[in-house]
Amino acid sequence: MARPSTKANLTTEEMIELQTILRSTKVEHRLKERASIIWDWHEGRSYDESQSLRKVTRRVIAKWRSRFLKNRLEGLTDAYRSGKPVVITEAQKNRVVHLACNKPAKGYSNWSQQRIGDEVGISASKVNKILKEHDLKPHKVEYWCGKSTDPEFESKMLNIVGLYMNPPENAIVLCVDEKTQIQALDRTQPELPLRYGNPKRLTATYKRNGVVNLIASLAVHKGEVIAETMESNNAKNFLKFLKKLASAYRDKKLYIIADNLAVHKHESVKKWVEKNKRVELHHTPTYSSWLNQVEIWFNILSKDVLKGAVWHSKQQLIDQLMEYIKTYNKERAKPFQWTYNPC
Repeated sequence: MARPSTKANLTTEEMIELQTILRSTKVEHRLKERASIIWDWHEGRSYDESQSLRKVTRRVIAKWRSRFLKNRLEGLTDAYRSGKPVVITEAQKNRVVHLACNKPAKGYSNWSQQRIGDEVGISASKVNKILKEHDLKPHKVEYWCGKSTDPEFESKMLNIVGLYMNPPENAIVLCVDEKTQIQALDRTQPELPLRYGNPKRLTATYKRNGVVNLIASLAVHKGEVIAETMESNNAKNFLKFLKKLASAYRDKKLYIIADNLAVHKHESVKKWVEKNKRVELHHTPTYSSWLNQVEIWFNILSKDVLKGAVWHSKQQLIDQLMEYIKTYNKERAKPFQWTYNPC
């Protein structure tokens, strides 16, 4: 009979940690095996007993007991290996960064990771790794608002932001704009709906069933939308819509925000606003239509309704737009958490 082995001198924390490893269903098998060898030692099992129970060689048992004595629980993890020598030189890394940060030649506007790799002589996956190390994202584009050339930018901006942040009493602030040339696109074959394992599928060929022009107002502090379609975007239709808003908010003074489109400054519009003391029209500064909050709602409309949709007629598109606006006002209308950073 083999001579019993002395027990391992485990601390309470080490016993708890070993038991956690042994009971876990997620740790790697090899780590659980090493923990079992040490636990056998803790319970006084001999080399032969542990060898028979764990189906491992005496050499393996000796290795992990020795590693445990030297480094305790940390000794049960795999030792660091240097691995395959680095095959990407610093010059190649610098070349990748240089190409990614500069416009490509040969008529291209943007780099792909594959073309950068081909240029440098490495794989696209290695290019991806280098770009991540340098926090470079060639695929991503961010836009910023350039400085307006309007000499009255600051006063107009402060006026509009003031209406957003501190509206006058018994008044309503409305953002108005048009979304024109919405195409009622149909497909030459019926669409194939989403199925398990397959996305929604559309034919690449299509036919046009006309265009729709939408004019909309957003009540800034309520979130509700009033909109209608029109055949063309002109001063006559814009004025007609302003009158509709005046009628809809009969007991309120209206502060209407619009951009600098010519139809918004037409003589007929100016005369009507001058006569109607209950309405004030405020224009955004030049190149600053982003100050108009209805643009946010138009973006929501595009994602919810227009992207990838199919309409068999112009009227079908109009009906869907009106139904969506009715649903939006009933279920989702609320003020936007709008902020402005002048820096």
